[in-house]
Amino acid sequence: MRTGIAGTPWLRRHLMHLPRMPAEMRDWLLDPASLTARLKAVCSGNFRVDLLEQRHLLPRPCEAADLGISPGRYALVRQVRLLCDREAWVFARTVIPEETLRGPQRRLRYLKTRPLGEVLFSSPTLTRARVTIERLVPGGALYALAASGIRRNAPAIWGRRSLFVVGGKRLLVSEYFLPGIPPCRP
Repeated sequence: MRTGIAGTPWLRRHLMHLPRMPAEMRDWLLDPASLTARLKAVCSGNFRVDLLEQRHLLPRPCEAADLGISPGRYALVRQVRLLCDREAWVFARTVIPEETLRGPQRRLRYLKTRPLGEVLFSSPTLTRARVTIERLVPGGALYALAASGIRRNAPAIWGRRSLFVVGGKRLLVSEYFLPGIPPCRP
């Protein structure tokens, strides 16, 4: 799935309204390919997934809206850090509705420390339906989750929230790029 999302009209309109995006974040945020594959290519050391939490929770209201589920419905929420050597580069939060976890996608329930990107981007049915760029600032609950355990202070954390459809079923993946991540090379 190598489609150029940066050229789509909705994304161009969305980018015009963003606060000043740091140049070193632009390529990370706009890359349409697998983040896992790109991180592994950039990491010259040991890449790994640190599973922070995986359980059924109520999605945030904006997540439920993106997934088209009722605000009171639980979903499987998986939160991880993607690390190069011992440095956290990405905080990721995945929200998977219960109906998505039926059939072939039930394997998503059992990933443990396996990268989600390896599973998703190996599926011929995968499409990225929508991407939203986000800027987290101190004081917000999601900022606190993303920034917990990092060594460097971050005045803002940039990320993207992608709505994926695999096998006709939806899931939401949010990826937040932490201060330790090196600039992305196109």
